[in-house]
Amino acid sequence: MDEIMRKLKVMYTEEQIQKRIQEMAEQLDKDYQGKDLIVISVLKGAIFFSVDLVKKMKTPVIFDMMQVSSYQGTQSTGNVIIKKDLDEDISGKDVLILEDIIDTGYTLQYLKEYLQTLNPSSLKIAVLADKKERREIDVDIDYTGFEIENKFIVGYGFDIDQKYRNIPYIGYIEE
Repeated sequence: MDEIMRKLKVMYTEEQIQKRIQEMAEQLDKDYQGKDLIVISVLKGAIFFSVDLVKKMKTPVIFDMMQVSSYQGTQSTGNVIIKKDLDEDISGKDVLILEDIIDTGYTLQYLKEYLQTLNPSSLKIAVLADKKERREIDVDIDYTGFEIENKFIVGYGFDIDQKYRNIPYIGYIEE
C-alpha cells in the first residue's frame, strides 16, 4: 500500500454515492420526461458519475463526451483547454453537462459559455461534488450530488495526476 492510500480517509462510501446518484436520476427523469436529452460527460473525472447516473435514468439519452482541463497535479491553473470536443450537434436540443466537481468555477463557466454558442434549447449542469468554499466565479448548478468541505478528494473518478480514479469511494487526504 502506498503513502496516498495510507493517508486516505473515506468521505462518502460507495453505497452513499450510489444512493445519491439514484436520487439524482429520479429527479432528472421527472425534469426531462418526454424530452430528448443529450448528456455531456466531462472527461476524465466525470466518467464514473456519468455512467452510473445514465444507467439509473429511464429517460433515453444521447451520450457525448468532452475533455477539458485546467488542472496540473492538485492545483487549478485557471487556464481552460478543450482537449476533445463534442461529436453531437446540440443545436435546439436539451443538454445536461455532467461534471465530477465544481470548485473555483472557471472550468464550468468556460464550458457553459462555449456550449451556449452552439445554441442548445436548454443547458443545465449536474455535478457530483460542489466545493463551495473554493468558488471564485458564480456558476449556477442545477443538480448537486454532495456539498463537500475544502479538502482534496480522491476516488470515484477524482485523481491525483491521473491515478486513484478507480477507488470505489470518495476519500480525502488526511494532512
